[in-house]
Parts: sequence; C-alpha cells; structure tokens
Amino acid sequence: MLLRTATRPAARTTDALRPAVRWGLGHALPRTVIASAGRRGDLHGQLIVHTSTSTDAPVELFDAIRAQGPLHRARYAYVTATLPVVREVLANPDVRAGVDLGTGAGPLGRLGRWAHRTTPMGPLTPPSLLVTEPPDHTRMRKLVTRVFSVKAVQRLRERTEEIADDLLTSLEQQAGAGRPVDLVEAYCALLPVTVIAEVLGVPDSERHTVLEFGTAAAPSLDLGLSWRRFRTVERALSSFEAWLVDHIEAKRRDPGDDLLSQMVAARDDDGVALTDRELIATAGLVLAAGFETTVNLLSNGIALLQEHPDQRTLLAAEPDRWSNAVEEVLRHDPPVLLTGRTVVRDTEIAGTRVPRGAVVTTLLAGANRDPDVFADPHRFDVARENAADHVSFSAGRHFCLGAALARMEGQVGLQRITERFPDLRLAPGATRRDTRILRGYERLPAVLG
Repeated sequence: MLLRTATRPAARTTDALRPAVRWGLGHALPRTVIASAGRRGDLHGQLIVHTSTSTDAPVELFDAIRAQGPLHRARYAYVTATLPVVREVLANPDVRAGVDLGTGAGPLGRLGRWAHRTTPMGPLTPPSLLVTEPPDHTRMRKLVTRVFSVKAVQRLRERTEEIADDLLTSLEQQAGAGRPVDLVEAYCALLPVTVIAEVLGVPDSERHTVLEFGTAAAPSLDLGLSWRRFRTVERALSSFEAWLVDHIEAKRRDPGDDLLSQMVAARDDDGVALTDRELIATAGLVLAAGFETTVNLLSNGIALLQEHPDQRTLLAAEPDRWSNAVEEVLRHDPPVLLTGRTVVRDTEIAGTRVPRGAVVTTLLAGANRDPDVFADPHRFDVARENAADHVSFSAGRHFCLGAALARMEGQVGLQRITERFPDLRLAPGATRRDTRILRGYERLPAVLG
C-alpha cells in the first residue's frame, strides 16, 4: 500500500509531461524549423508562415508553387497545387492520410510514441476515418456510408428546409428595425448543427454543447499551435470524448431510428460491429465534420454573393443555377485549405520518385484555381460549367463521407437566406476564423433589409 501510494505522484508527473512533449514535437519544433525555412525563401515554409499570420487565402503562393512544377520539392515536404496531381496523390495506395510528427523512427520517434499514449480522441487520432487506411477504413466506412447516400440526404432535404425557414424567421425577429445580426452565430452555425444533431439523435438540450465542442476542437487540424491553444484544444477533445461515451451508451440502452443507433447496431458481412473506440471516433468525426465545414461553406458563400451582386442577380433570374453556385463557392473559397499525406512505400508521383517517409502537402484550395483546369480561375462565376471539378471534398478513398449532405445544406441554406432577404447587406465587423486548415468566418454581421 505504501509503495502504491509513493508511486502515484511520479505517475501523475509522467502523465503531465506527455502533453508538453506532444506539443513540442507536433507544434513548437515543426513551426520553428518550417518558419525558418520560409524566411530563407522556401515556398512551403512561406505558406505555413502566411497561414499562421493571415486569414487571407495565399493565392499568390499557390501560383508560385504551381509555377515550380506539378510536384514541388520544398525543404521539408513535397507540395502540389496542380489539380491532376492532387488527385493522383489522394488516390495513391502508397500514400496514406495524415502526417506523423514525432512518431517516426529514432529517439524522437520513441519519445513521440510515449507521449501519444494519452492523446485524447480527435479527428487526426486513429481510428478516425480521416487517418485510417484499408482494410479498417473500408470496413468502417461501409458501415456508415449508406446513411449518407444521395437518397438518404434527399430525404433530409425537406426537414433542412424547415429548419432553415425557422431560423430565418427567428433571425428576422432578432434583427428588428435595421439592427445588424451575426449570421454565423444565428444561422450559419445553427442550421448544420441542428441537422447533424437530429441525424445523430442528440437531444435539443445538448446541441449547444456539441456546437461548443466543435468550435473548440477545430484547431486540432492545425500545425504550430501555441501551448495555450494546444491545451485548450486537448481539453475540449477530452470533454467531447467523455460526452460521446455517455451518448453512445444512451443509444445502446434506448436505440432510436437515428444514425448513431444504426451505427451501434451495424454489423458487416462477417457479423463484426464497430469497436467502442471506432464508434467514438466515427461518431465524433461525423458530428464535428458534419457541421464545422458546412458552417464555413455557408458563411463563405454569403460573403462571396455579397461581394458579387451580379452573381446574386443571375441566381434570382435563374434559380436552377443554385446547385452549381454551391460548387463554385466550394471551388473559389473552400472550407478546407489543404491536407497532408505521408508516403509509406517508395512511389512515383507526377513522374517524380518520392521516397518512403516523405510528406506530401496537397493544396486543395490551390488545385481549385489551377488555370489548366479552370478558365480565369480567380474569378467567382456561379455559371462556371466545370465548377464541380474541384477537390474541396478531397478525393480517392478519403473523399468526404458527408459531401452529399454538405452540398444539400449549402444549397438550401444559401438559397433560402438570399431569397428571403434579397436586400441583405453585410455590416462592418466581419472577421475570419483564426484556424489555419478550416477556412470560414468567425463573425459575419449583416443588416437584413
């Protein structure tokens, strides 16, 4: 008993050190060395520095990287902003999702693996679908894909329209006589979180909690977080995981007809169910990704349409173009800036030999402006014939599971607010989110007119 008591403080001290090591290896060290390379002219380093200090899309850097060739060899990574090469990377079986920082070979790798033993579950933590590869990825994805099929999403459309109309009525009441309202808080966030909460059977009383969790955890995708931000994110992820455990158990005790109840009961062809960790990871990803990126799609779309009144006029005259307009919003200002990959076997990309262990950064937003694919790529044009050729939902085996849902919510949300308030105008005070990978608005004040 005395021995057990004596070891407890040491164990607590060890556990307390792990987050500091995770932060050092995963954020402080790479931020320092990559930024240093950027100051010496490295384009990848300049990209990381830009996204760390500015919320503007680094369009000039996209063009500069593309000008270096289809696959640019930077100091610490290969980088591409060429659309066919982005697709090639994302479909390559020798390239897996995610970037391991501090978990490779050697002393730093051993230290990293030790530190990651207490990592809270998050979107980049296995067995999340974002970083899991076949065969587990195939098995897990198959169990949830049918719920996000085009047919399933179309059945949700009428309910999404009802939610949008209710929110817009509430918005009108809040606005009163010309007072500005924050469209992100009162509309762009509430529409997708209400839809995904209903899909996953989250009670009304807990939806605000889910919204807070998603917002707090969004920076977990970023590189180079400050220590304070890193700790805030990890605490949010830990709280979200605990909430998910309780929510899943509630569905086991009292299943409904929602997606989560179906996921708990689902079995593959061999009768195998998702493990508890897989359920937590998948439910968390669906819940967070199911509204976080759609918040960005809606806010980016509203801002773009306000900046281009000629495009609003065209949509008013030809409402059949709304579906394509959503694709153009996704292309021009995508909710996700880039994604990272790691080469697991020596391979060839765009005619270049790329060695095992190399990191490849695919610039989704840059590929969406590839001039060899999109004519006049920096122009926002809702009538663009090939707008849907973007890679904003990624590509290959990790193509976004909720793409059909996001597209439907984007069309309903943008069309409903534009037609309901044709004289809407943005007020001063719009601010972008300070997240680096996810791109959208933190605040979007507007007068409804």
